[in-house]
Amino acid sequence: MATSMKASHNSCTAKSGEVDDGVHSGVGELVELKKPFSRFTILSLTVVLMSTWEAFSSTMAAGLVSGGPVSLVYGYLLAVVGSIATAASLSEMASIYPTAGGQYHFTAKFTPEQLRRSFSWIVGWIGTFGWVSFTASAPYLSAGMAQGLVVLTRETYQPQRWHVSLIYCAMVGLATILNVWGSRLLSLVETISLLIHLVGFVAILIAVWVCAPAKNDAHFVFTTFINNTGWSTDGLAWCLGMLSSCYVLTGYDGAIHLCEEMAHATTAVPYCMLGSLAINGILGFAFLVTILFCMGDMESALETDTGYPIIEIFGKATQSSAASCVMTAVLIITAWLATIALLASTARMVLSLARDKALPFSTYLSHVDTHTHLPTRSILATAGLLVLFGLINIGSTTAFNAILSLAVLGLHVSYVVPIIFFLWRRTFLPHSLQPGPWSLGRVGIIVNIVAIIYLCFTSIFMVFPAYQPVTPSNMNYASLIFGAVLLWSGGFWLWRGRKEYDGPVVVLADG
Repeated sequence: MATSMKASHNSCTAKSGEVDDGVHSGVGELVELKKPFSRFTILSLTVVLMSTWEAFSSTMAAGLVSGGPVSLVYGYLLAVVGSIATAASLSEMASIYPTAGGQYHFTAKFTPEQLRRSFSWIVGWIGTFGWVSFTASAPYLSAGMAQGLVVLTRETYQPQRWHVSLIYCAMVGLATILNVWGSRLLSLVETISLLIHLVGFVAILIAVWVCAPAKNDAHFVFTTFINNTGWSTDGLAWCLGMLSSCYVLTGYDGAIHLCEEMAHATTAVPYCMLGSLAINGILGFAFLVTILFCMGDMESALETDTGYPIIEIFGKATQSSAASCVMTAVLIITAWLATIALLASTARMVLSLARDKALPFSTYLSHVDTHTHLPTRSILATAGLLVLFGLINIGSTTAFNAILSLAVLGLHVSYVVPIIFFLWRRTFLPHSLQPGPWSLGRVGIIVNIVAIIYLCFTSIFMVFPAYQPVTPSNMNYASLIFGAVLLWSGGFWLWRGRKEYDGPVVVLADG
């Protein structure tokens, strides 16, 4: 560790090792973080937290209603292209400036000086609360499917919301224990998680293809369009159906938020982000096509009492409730394993925002345990917020789903803002950029433009109501929750942020 330090606000480059060895607290001292995570561990963690093929089990139903197989298949391919462009753009920025703050730190570094504080503040809040909502979706999926299996196997069972909330809170609690008290086992857990993710995929794929009594033809899979949304415009229905694919191809920035705890982050983060997207992209498409070919009657799958068409599809394909339970159990386990990875990444976002005095109780939340070198308080605070969401679900599933609706919208907005300013800087002020070890080079402008078009497109349609006519139960509350976060962050900005927040501060090491 170098003994001489200097603060940098104007430089857009943090050389390898300068933010690898420590992170600035925002109040003048350097916080030591261990580097227990190898490149393979972070790759495993990012692959598992995305869990693309598993996540399709819950989003596919919406895509079938909004556009049918055509919307899912071709929408997925477009989403893969857009996601690769986005991940590559973020990777290039992370190679220049690898910090746990990720998108809001990028925004502060590449935005014009007069906009630096306000834009990074907004992106920090939107991105962080988007990650909290994104994290909540995994244990909720796991809990919901567990209840669905009980519905499948116990005809006398009457499902209640509090049952799901109880399972959900248990999932969050177990993930918290592993993140705090089982942190030494996290590398092993993530390796096992990746193995389950891959082996489970192969086993389920083979079982479905071999056991399905009848298969749909290629005409159904690649040309069938269905509009059951109530929207009169088929093009709009197709766009809404494509969002099912966008939801499952998000979260690759999880590697960025753990970069301060891994060696050689300037090259490892791009490797983990693009590697996780490549693995999940291939698995997700194979799973999607398999289910479409082997799903049998679509209407009966969508009308299942379990609440999850994939459970019905597994049962019809194998003609066995027991087999369906085993296959669904794989999804439940991987969703819980994803919760562990999601909580780890989200807690680092909370830590980063607290370090920069951009959250209430920042001094408390920015503490790093001197014994374990873990952001224990940030982990526990994030877990507490997730449990609160679970309690909200007891009172109203609509309110809980409204919170979840911020997840992908918040992340996509946090992606697009820094990419826009990075494109502006590389186009009009190229001399101010010093490329990191991983760079897109001459194709960077094209890749940035593709990413911006994709993210703007998805962000617009993510606030559209999925169905017509709109009712309180099917309303898309993403814009409402998004606005609430903006109002909350704006209020805190006026109260304390404008006086205390100066954007992220990075201490660069000499030598």
